[in-house]
Amino acid sequence: MLTFLNVALRRGPRALFTRASFSLFIGDKVGLVGPNGAGKSSLFALLTGDLQADEGAVSVQPGFVIASVAQEMPADERAAVECVLDGDRELRRIEAALVAAEAAGDGARTGALHASLESIGGYAARARAARLLAGLGFSAQAIERPVSEFSGGWQRRIALAQALMARSDVLLLDEPTNHLDLDAVLWLEEWLSNYPGLLVVIAHDREFLDRVINRVLSIENAEVVAYSGHYSDFENKRAERLAQQANAHTRQQREIQHMMDFVERFKAKASKARQAQSRLKALERMQRIIPSHADSPFSFSFYVPAKLPRPLLAIEQGAVGYDQTVIVNRVQMSISPGDRIGLLGRNGAGKSTLTRVLAGVRPLLSGQRYGAQDLSIGYFAQHQLEQLEPSASPLMHLRRHGGSAIAQALEEEQRAFLGSFGFSGDRVFESVAPFSGGEKARLVLALLVSHRPNLLLLDEPTNHLDLEMRHALGMALQDFPGAIVLVSHDRHLLRLVTDELWLVADGLAKPFDGDLDDYATWLKTAQSLGEAVAIRPAVTERDRKRLAAEKRQKVAPLRAALAQQESRLSALTEALAAVELRLTDQDLYSHESKVALNELLQKSAALKKELVAIEAAWLHAAEALEASNYID
Repeated sequence: MLTFLNVALRRGPRALFTRASFSLFIGDKVGLVGPNGAGKSSLFALLTGDLQADEGAVSVQPGFVIASVAQEMPADERAAVECVLDGDRELRRIEAALVAAEAAGDGARTGALHASLESIGGYAARARAARLLAGLGFSAQAIERPVSEFSGGWQRRIALAQALMARSDVLLLDEPTNHLDLDAVLWLEEWLSNYPGLLVVIAHDREFLDRVINRVLSIENAEVVAYSGHYSDFENKRAERLAQQANAHTRQQREIQHMMDFVERFKAKASKARQAQSRLKALERMQRIIPSHADSPFSFSFYVPAKLPRPLLAIEQGAVGYDQTVIVNRVQMSISPGDRIGLLGRNGAGKSTLTRVLAGVRPLLSGQRYGAQDLSIGYFAQHQLEQLEPSASPLMHLRRHGGSAIAQALEEEQRAFLGSFGFSGDRVFESVAPFSGGEKARLVLALLVSHRPNLLLLDEPTNHLDLEMRHALGMALQDFPGAIVLVSHDRHLLRLVTDELWLVADGLAKPFDGDLDDYATWLKTAQSLGEAVAIRPAVTERDRKRLAAEKRQKVAPLRAALAQQESRLSALTEALAAVELRLTDQDLYSHESKVALNELLQKSAALKKELVAIEAAWLHAAEALEASNYID
């Protein structure tokens, strides 16, 4: 059990929360929610002991192991899978003791440690770590690469896998879905649903929370309030409380009418039955939760574009990729005002690369891209956060990089515009260098809106955005009269905004006949059929023949390597079985047979160690053969 009793935590003169009292138990799955700066991460720090309460007491049941995601992965030259294994501290402790015992020639100690290793599943630990990394999007080859070779986003995935590897009683996850694609989010949901301990998670993905948690802790107005149920239950209860406030009622009714109008427009336009039903269900749910956002600090809309030519953008027989490597081939797209397209596909399939081609920041390898004369693109991508000028303020950014109308407007109008994105008061004059990722994302969105685009290309726009800003973005996108192409792991936003889904897979991009639930089913089916994790580039028929010839040349040594490892595995298994049979002889455990027993224990340990190495070699050989598509 984990208990807070009248806990208060302050930052300088400001109280993050006071008189916080609640208890959490094994099996609870808790969503910790609240606006940015409310104290969610600080509450985590209280749980880990990195912070001490100013008042009250935080108590954790003795012996509880608490696991959390490391903020930064060191520039480690070890393989990613080895760093993930570090998360299992008990495993690493036994392994270190085993090395010491073997070096000291202590046979009895060595045998006992091998027994301990077996009891905790240590011989299967590497396979477990590999499965975690695979679930988070790593290929079989990538898990052996040094951590230092990965980008920051992929290192965050390694850190997450390390936390999941831990033998923990309490698991603390702060924004675990950031840097994940939709496939990895779906996998993580299932993993967390089966986690037996106490889970406390900070997340701004509404559907992720709804599928994972069964309790909510909300930090609001310097209080920690506990709710039972899923996130939607929490929003409904909070909405009921806010609806009683007179100053919220008018805004609630306006938002509800807005939603009703949108539903009617959608009914008139919907052409795909399953997608229509899915979208209407999402809108019905949105209508119920609208009041819980009545006190949101964000409320903005997209300007009506100056012109809406038809089509806005088209690609004919396009080959998309980089360095002459084709990732998506034969792309046929025509995008017109009113189109709302969501791109689905596994990590590496080419969604972001296709979006860059649509944006014009990456050329087609072949084919044609046609943009209307009055095309105005609003392109959002994560790298744009890094391109903000650290020493410049939001107001200065708007004047330097905003649309011409707002950049030349009066300061009062500029400040009102920035205020709709949460930058008010003196905040508009502060340099952006210390801004959080969410604040920088809001500023980039503000700059994008200011240019009055007629085509929005949004690549993971909700990373770093809190729930209130995500809600405001979804509401604004509903009214946008231009076209939208959206890549996002936030299913709530996809359901709310998109009318049409496209699947990027197997080197092609084409309309997907189904909704997001169908996509989850497709993904599981594809995985069960053993489709390759890595997305192979699209190739021509000539290329296929050449690759087939190369594979035929390579397959013989691959088969030979696999056969060799299988033979060695069989021999080792038989030898180990013989030793273990001898160890069942009760006479061995007499004082006179101590030397013989130690020899057998050492031989058993050596065989097991060699067996683990050979199993790894066999797995590598099998994967190499499987990757060549030549397994019978």
